[in-house]
Amino acid sequence: MTAGYNNGAEQQRGTGDPPLTVWYDGGCPLCIREIALMRRLDRRGAIRFTDISTPAAACPIDRRLLLDRFHASENGQLLSGAAAFAAMWRAIPLLRPLGLLARQPAVLAVLEALYKQFLKVRPHIQKRLRPVD
Repeated sequence: MTAGYNNGAEQQRGTGDPPLTVWYDGGCPLCIREIALMRRLDRRGAIRFTDISTPAAACPIDRRLLLDRFHASENGQLLSGAAAFAAMWRAIPLLRPLGLLARQPAVLAVLEALYKQFLKVRPHIQKRLRPVD
């Protein structure tokens, strides 16, 4: 594991935490729909959503890696996969209980296994979705 990168096994909490940052693929119809829902649920504006589909977007790691898996930064810690989703859920009051539950290693392991299975079918789902206007 590289410094500052976390798949969820370790998580830090600090004071004066910066807002949560989520990177997403603005060229992916499935991703756009999901992020639109999360934006509606994020009524406090606790999440900074960053579209990385354009070359001008700043990326903390290689753009291809960000596009291959879901990533978020919570308290300066880069998270990937289920851990990144859990961080996003913790920032949204309605989903916070699920995000807190995902801090349990066994729960996070199950969520990560499910996420890996989802990644296998994601291309097929994306092909069936029409682009979002």
